[in-house]
Amino acid sequence: MLHRLYIRTLTLAGSRHAPWWLAGLAFAEASFFPIPPDVLLLLMGLARPERAFRFAAVCTVGSVAGGALGYAIGFFLFDSLMRTAVAHALFGPDPLGAFQAWYAQWGLWVILIKGLTPIPYKVVTIASGAAHFDFWVFMGASLVTRGFRFFLVAVLLRYFGDRARLFIERWLTWVTSAVAVGVVGGLLAVRLL
Repeated sequence: MLHRLYIRTLTLAGSRHAPWWLAGLAFAEASFFPIPPDVLLLLMGLARPERAFRFAAVCTVGSVAGGALGYAIGFFLFDSLMRTAVAHALFGPDPLGAFQAWYAQWGLWVILIKGLTPIPYKVVTIASGAAHFDFWVFMGASLVTRGFRFFLVAVLLRYFGDRARLFIERWLTWVTSAVAVGVVGGLLAVRLL
């Protein structure tokens, strides 16, 4: 039964409407939806490997546009939530100010590193808006990290096909997480030296 579902999903991923679904899923995942677009990107790339780069571009644009919505959610809603009496009772007189100060210093690294890990992207988009992080730096960093992530999948699919699918299914989360840990470790080492 699962094999039939997989084959059906692979067939649908090759349909002419699949890029619209991919863009919509990437947009929604970046701001409020819990399912990442990677699975659909993978299936679409397997169904049409010659279009893997096009699908990665669609996924990147959809994700970054959805990130702008996530940013707006954080910017407009989080501020009003942190001004409530409950937030002040739990976190002190200026909880949002403390968070914004920390994010002003570390926000770019949070965005760059998060783009490579399995942590839901919407967490970063909403946090960036809540921190009132510079919108254009946020958009640029999002474009770089989301593009890197999705185009890495496209390169693997385009040039390695089914072998890439097996690798991606088994190891991509671990590899990108290890790269992120390496980047953080390298930055800390440089800062401490």
